[in-house]
Amino acid sequence: MVNLEAVVADQNPVGWRFDNTYSRLPEALFAPAKPAALVGSPRVVILNHRLADELGLDLGVMSSEAAATLFAGQDLPSGSQPIAQAYAGHQYGGFTMLGDGRAILLGEHRTPSGQLVDIQFKGSGRTQFSRRGDGRAALGPMLREYIISEAMYALGIPTTRSLAVVTTGEPVYRETRLQGAILTRVAASHIRVGTFEYLAAKQDESNLRVLADYTINRHYPELAVSPHRYLEFFRAVMDHQAALIARWQLVGFIHGVMNTDNMAISGESIDYGPCAFMNAYRPDTVFSSIDHAGRYAYGNQPAIAQWNLARFAETLLPLLAPQQAEAVAIATEALGQYPTLFEQYWLTGMRAKLGLQTAEPGDLELVQSLLTWMQKSQSDFTNTFRDLSEAKSPPGNRYQDPDFQAWYADWQRRLSHETQPIALTYAAMRSVNPAIIPRNHRVEEALAAAENHNDLSLLHRLLAALATPYETSPDFAKYQEPPSGDDSYRTFCGT
Repeated sequence: MVNLEAVVADQNPVGWRFDNTYSRLPEALFAPAKPAALVGSPRVVILNHRLADELGLDLGVMSSEAAATLFAGQDLPSGSQPIAQAYAGHQYGGFTMLGDGRAILLGEHRTPSGQLVDIQFKGSGRTQFSRRGDGRAALGPMLREYIISEAMYALGIPTTRSLAVVTTGEPVYRETRLQGAILTRVAASHIRVGTFEYLAAKQDESNLRVLADYTINRHYPELAVSPHRYLEFFRAVMDHQAALIARWQLVGFIHGVMNTDNMAISGESIDYGPCAFMNAYRPDTVFSSIDHAGRYAYGNQPAIAQWNLARFAETLLPLLAPQQAEAVAIATEALGQYPTLFEQYWLTGMRAKLGLQTAEPGDLELVQSLLTWMQKSQSDFTNTFRDLSEAKSPPGNRYQDPDFQAWYADWQRRLSHETQPIALTYAAMRSVNPAIIPRNHRVEEALAAAENHNDLSLLHRLLAALATPYETSPDFAKYQEPPSGDDSYRTFCGT
């Protein structure tokens, strides 16, 4: 008798288990796609074996050449069904019909725990939605996404992740000639606010309902039987976004391009283009080279999330009530709860950063007073909170400032109200205040070595440091240091 399981395993040794549920949705939501055939020879730059293990995949069974061929899209995984997803988006406030112009969804892989996750190629060539783009990606931006997504994961922030980066052996042309590369991204899904906007713009209510039901069943199945499931769906997405943006603010992360097509319905951080982490605390910090007006500055991120959620609510109006006026009233009332929801998540996180286990009325003012001093003194956001976590008065001239000393005395008095032993309080603070973040100059250092010299040693050392962000080690001490001199860093999206 033939052992079918053994035969299947031999044919699929990596362990792919594709289901492709999205490609069974109405064709209005996607178009068939195929990764571009390459003339050059692909090469593995980095494989994420830790993530592969979590997904139930064994990348070790492949040679480097076979892995490069696989992740360059030249030998598609068994059971995959490649498509390009359709979506729209408000980009810097202006509405545009979009779609996967340089990304191809291979399908959904089922993990050992039964969870469905998207497997997507980014930079694998033109699709029906490419418009005038070449559908390609360069090595630097793909490695940036790998670095930042793994850093976010280690910080405990919901995020897409990166399974592999390969070079294609072919150039891409932006301002200069660059190495072509493909990133393999893993996500809870790639359903965005912009996916709903796409159908709403087409006034396709029938398919909008199908998409909403699919998304509820996939991400919020507990709502599927609710008689008000579409309203509860909106509230759940809003809750996830409020929690996510609060987490960004608590570590000084700046997404850089919070368009509605970059807001995932699952509540994950997605699409790491011109992103960066803040050094000195300034709410108006912007790194993106194209965000001239500061729309997506650090201090604007909470309000932009609410603006994006308003666009999402608009798409759901036909599902909320039969009459538009009633639907608008329902959506407006729900959306109005966002500021309070966000502040609750943010203030809870700030209390934890300051070692406060309980809530008292003056806590918000205590936090705001510290931030005011940090802005005035141009103090490093990450290092200030980490210094406060060290169970002793922070050293250094900056901390001798009378305003800081007055704040510090107020904080110590507030800490005295807590019943937890003080040693445990400081240990808890160190568990939420990272010592290491992906400092912009260290990221650029690693990218330059990889791009210009094919030297991956700095990349691997940086990733090792970022894997344990709440721990300190003499080996990684330099990754705690902010850049010296002018901090006029700029990022680019890579398209």
